[in-house]
Amino acid sequence: MKRNRDIASLLQKRAAKKPAASSLPLVISPVETAEMSLSPAPAPAPREHVERIRRERYFIGRAEQNPLAEDMHQAVNYLSQEPYSKDVHFLMELVQNAEDNEYPSGVAPSLEFLITSKDITGSGACSTLLIFNNERGFSSTNIDSFCRVGKSTKKGNRHHGYIGEKGIEFKSVFLISSEPHIFSNGYQIKFNEKPCAECNIGYIVPEWVESTPSLSDIEATYGCSKILPTTTIILPLKSEKVDAVKKQLSSMHPEMLLFLSKIRKLSVREDNSDPKSSTVSEISISSERNYQARKNMHAESYTLHLSAEESGKGEEECGYYMWRQKFPVKPENRVDKRAEIDEWVITLAFPHGQRLSRGKQLSPGIYAFLPTEMVTNFPFII
Repeated sequence: MKRNRDIASLLQKRAAKKPAASSLPLVISPVETAEMSLSPAPAPAPREHVERIRRERYFIGRAEQNPLAEDMHQAVNYLSQEPYSKDVHFLMELVQNAEDNEYPSGVAPSLEFLITSKDITGSGACSTLLIFNNERGFSSTNIDSFCRVGKSTKKGNRHHGYIGEKGIEFKSVFLISSEPHIFSNGYQIKFNEKPCAECNIGYIVPEWVESTPSLSDIEATYGCSKILPTTTIILPLKSEKVDAVKKQLSSMHPEMLLFLSKIRKLSVREDNSDPKSSTVSEISISSERNYQARKNMHAESYTLHLSAEESGKGEEECGYYMWRQKFPVKPENRVDKRAEIDEWVITLAFPHGQRLSRGKQLSPGIYAFLPTEMVTNFPFII
């Protein structure tokens, strides 16, 4: 019907341009017809998009049931837990996601962790972890990938600098939360590890968040004096995981920013109804690249300035001389998993002064973008 109205409108406009006495026939060119019939449909509104996923992919609201429902649930259950033997992985996956995100120009990419004793989701959790990221925000394509098994918008894009590769990064949060929430670009959804009563699938079935928490609840928790970042992930923590999460938050090392190309600010803080019960060591880390000089097509050097302010210690600073060099991947070293990678990069960081540390923990000696558990005692970091 819309196409018929468009054609009628075009006929009227073209007829108005013709002399009244003209007997020439009006002809609509194929190009004009194609332009009217092939105009792109507007992107669906966030809620409409979520409801469409529930209806078309998971048969919710339909008389029939997805015959693969049980298999899909078991597959995602495996992918969200088995590849990760330690709870620490979920933190690294969240940092990795933030590093891979796109950011508006003129913005210093930042990632903030806030753990609170408030049960803002109404799920009965004794502690909730909120992650704030000032990225561009989730697109409909991102949401689609969250609602699929092994689907990722990063696949085949490692040559663009993405460090994720499993396509299941977000699903690792189910290790510590049974009901993660996402608020971003108009989307306000949650997932549940328990099978949905309407389709018998858990983990990947999105549900719209009606009222709890509201954006005002999140803003109040974040701090009314600050502008809420574009993306907020809310994780009501499993009671048996609270101590492990707090321990990992307290051990996030300041030098983590050395080998990340985008994230410039990272912070950890705690909001406890009883301040005396706070156990997380808060920290705020920032980096600044002061100088960069390209030596040739495959190597560059620059200095990176890190500053960290940890609760009970005050602000500490350290400069690092960075050497970054690219090497071609030899044919005999190629693997199918990284077939699109043509070069690999080694970066060395030479601290100028006392290295930044975190409590009594040993500083990692080797990073694979994110810190490993290898301590080398070298006078430089790899």
